[in-house]
Amino acid sequence: MATKPLDRLMFAQGGLCYFCSARLSKADASVEHLVPTARAGSNSDDNCVACCKAINSLLGSMSLKEKIKVVLNQKGTFVCPNRQDPIAQSLPTASQVKAQPVVISMTPPPVAKKTSATAPVVKKAISHQVSEETATAVLKTIKNLGPARPRRIKTLMSTMKSFHKIKLSDKQIATLIEQFRKAGKVIVNGVQVSYKL
Repeated sequence: MATKPLDRLMFAQGGLCYFCSARLSKADASVEHLVPTARAGSNSDDNCVACCKAINSLLGSMSLKEKIKVVLNQKGTFVCPNRQDPIAQSLPTASQVKAQPVVISMTPPPVAKKTSATAPVVKKAISHQVSEETATAVLKTIKNLGPARPRRIKTLMSTMKSFHKIKLSDKQIATLIEQFRKAGKVIVNGVQVSYKL
């Protein structure tokens, strides 16, 4: 009797996610094509790995080169978007979201007078602002993800953090998401995200 590709891959990988090495249940697992089928990748076990659904969604139809860059951008241990990481820790839990809506502030910080003593503080305070050109590039990159666009807010933030040509701080990411929400491009409903791109 033939085994399914996911079963074979999970067995070969010892039941662990290929990217983050977390214990993987069959319900949370999916087959990731290293070279996407959309880019002429094969369905052979040589081109496929079992990984968390969140990582599969994040990587989508990126080229192998882009996927490697996402992994390298982790700068150490690869952290699954569904696991606790610095971005996810700043987000509310599901129970907190039910208690109160997620609000991302767009109020600009107060600007202090420029003196030699306060100049570094002012520079740090306005570092979360994002240029229109950067916002457009981020929105275009998200649009290009197609059906692989993240469906959860923390996955969207992690995805934006991994854009290799656009370096963004956590505050800039929060600012951009709020700008996209106000423009009607991103709809945030609790921890769920949908798009009108």
